Amino acid sequence: MTLRSLVLGTLVFLLVAAMAPTLPVWLVSLATIALANALVVLGLIILWRAGLVPFGQALFYAVGAYSVALITRYTSLRDVLVLIAAGAVLSCFTAFLAGFLLARYREIFFAMLSLAMSMILYGVLVKTETLGSTDGFGVEPPTYIGYAPQGRMHLLMLFWLVLAFCAVAALLVSLYFRSVAGALAVPVRDSEIRLEFLGISVNRLIHLNLVIAGTLAGIGGALAALSIEHVDPNMSYWTTSGGFVFVMVLAGAGSVAAAFVGSFVFELLKSIAYDILPGTWQMFLGAALLLTILFLPEGIGSLFARLRRRRQRQSMSATP
Repeated sequence: MTLRSLVLGTLVFLLVAAMAPTLPVWLVSLATIALANALVVLGLIILWRAGLVPFGQALFYAVGAYSVALITRYTSLRDVLVLIAAGAVLSCFTAFLAGFLLARYREIFFAMLSLAMSMILYGVLVKTETLGSTDGFGVEPPTYIGYAPQGRMHLLMLFWLVLAFCAVAALLVSLYFRSVAGALAVPVRDSEIRLEFLGISVNRLIHLNLVIAGTLAGIGGALAALSIEHVDPNMSYWTTSGGFVFVMVLAGAGSVAAAFVGSFVFELLKSIAYDILPGTWQMFLGAALLLTILFLPEGIGSLFARLRRRRQRQSMSATP
């Protein structure tokens, strides 16, 4: 991450945080959900760079969400950081265990196996009355170091919290992409055998990426549960995973910022489509995905890459 990108990202973060109190409630709520889901997409991009597309990332998303819901339901803990930390740890542990199996597979086998794991959790949630069965159950509002905001302030506090988590995640993932492990993702996708000959364990590398992606998904699920104030088995259903993959394709793997932009665009399109075409809103989203694949195959992130290349050409031409 260059100094220019860091400064620009900080300015955008401060601008969005300052604008939140002036925005309508529905837009702040939509942006909160979009940013929480963008953390899941960020993890998917890490895996996509290695040539892996999981269709079961909702597994870790649901683990994070249900962790928060169960703690608030059966204990007196309400501190928001404790709740999110619990969701992150449990989803990380789940991803660590699942990674021993998933890291051994590639391509369609990896996608279908991750989907199967997610659907197993869906079946457990649906059949278990203690976990709310098909209806799910509510999530108690959190506190912020003892402070319990009400009404609009509660919404703003949660938005600022989600925004802060997204800023930290974006910074850490950008640094990870520049590390040795992060940079090896592309060689894993292009020529896995060569890496093995060099003495690098590809399975361990993929396992690491799975744990990082699962942890991000768990944090996203925990934040989404706090925002929606309700959890249900659909959080682990295959359509939820498909929505995350949709956003990943829309965002592309070229930029970390694209994950957040793509997630917000997706939630906005879904909201508008559901309002205008309540019976056929899926067709609207399908058309949007088709247009993205046809005219922007590398996603929104490619636009940022084009701007960077254009600035580089301009600076080179301006240099005597």
